[in-house]
Amino acid sequence: MQVLFKTEKDMLTVFLSGDIDHHTSKNIRESIDAELQRIMPSVLKLDFRDVHFMDSSGVGLVMGRYKTALVYGCKVYVVHMPDTVEKIMRMS
Repeated sequence: MQVLFKTEKDMLTVFLSGDIDHHTSKNIRESIDAELQRIMPSVLKLDFRDVHFMDSSGVGLVMGRYKTALVYGCKVYVVHMPDTVEKIMRMS
């Protein structure tokens, strides 16, 4: 799993790739939270275009980042979800 960040004005985009499961979600969460705290953007965009697999840990990751972002007054967008990832999100 790789996490890349891009900052434009007051928007933080997080590019996720690989698998998001119980083995990787903790490190992803910690990385995103650190960047949120450092930058304090008004928009957080989670880009899933290169995610190949996600289990319920990924759902928890997204919901947790949403709650954390709210503390900073930040809006959250989840974009470019592959069909398999979107299906997991909708089922949840």
